[in-house]
Amino acid sequence: MYRRYVKRIIDVILSLVGLILASWLYLLIMIAIEIDDPGPVFFSQKRVGIHKKYFQLYKFRSMKMSTPHDMPTHLLENPEQYITRVGKFLRKTSLDEIPQLWNILRGDMSVIGPRPALWNQEDLLAERDKYGANDVKPGLSGWAQICGRDELEIADKARLDGEYVQRMSFGFDCRCFFGTAISALRGDGVVEGGTGELHRMENKK
Repeated sequence: MYRRYVKRIIDVILSLVGLILASWLYLLIMIAIEIDDPGPVFFSQKRVGIHKKYFQLYKFRSMKMSTPHDMPTHLLENPEQYITRVGKFLRKTSLDEIPQLWNILRGDMSVIGPRPALWNQEDLLAERDKYGANDVKPGLSGWAQICGRDELEIADKARLDGEYVQRMSFGFDCRCFFGTAISALRGDGVVEGGTGELHRMENKK
C-alpha cells in the first residue's frame, strides 16, 4: 500500500508545498546566478529513472557556461575551475537541487530514493541492477546520500541503494528525509570533483 499509493501522495503534497514556500528563494537564487555568470539559471540533464527510462532532471546551474556537458563533476580535470562562486554555495547547501521538486511533482522522481544516475554511468547502473535499485523511482535524496554521499565508492553506493529498496517504508523514508536535512545543514559528504571511486583511482597513480 505504501509503495504503490501512499508514497506518491506524499510526494505530490511535499513537492507542491515546497514549490510554493520556496518561490521567494527561487527568485533570489536566479538573480544571484545571473549576476555571477550570465546565462540560463536552470540546468537540465538526461538522467536514468525507474526501469532505466530516461527523463530530464532540473537543477539550478552551479557550473560555468564553459563546462563540458553530460560529464560527472568528478571526471572533470580540475573541476573547481568550472564551479561558479554562487554554485559553490548552492552545492554545499544542496540548494541547487530545489528545481527537482518539479520532477517530483511530474512523477519522474520521488522525495526519497536512489539518486538518479547519469545516462552514461553504466558502472553504477550495473551495480544497482544487482539490488533491484533501478526498478524504483530515483529520489531527491536517499539512504546513500546520508551515509556518505560523494565520498562513497560506486559499489558501496549501489549496495546502500539496494538496502533502501529492501527497507522502503514510511518510517524509513522519514529517517532519510530528516537525515538529509541534517546532512545538508552540515555539508556532510560533499567532495567537489571527487567520489570515493575517484580517490581510489588516484591512489593507484
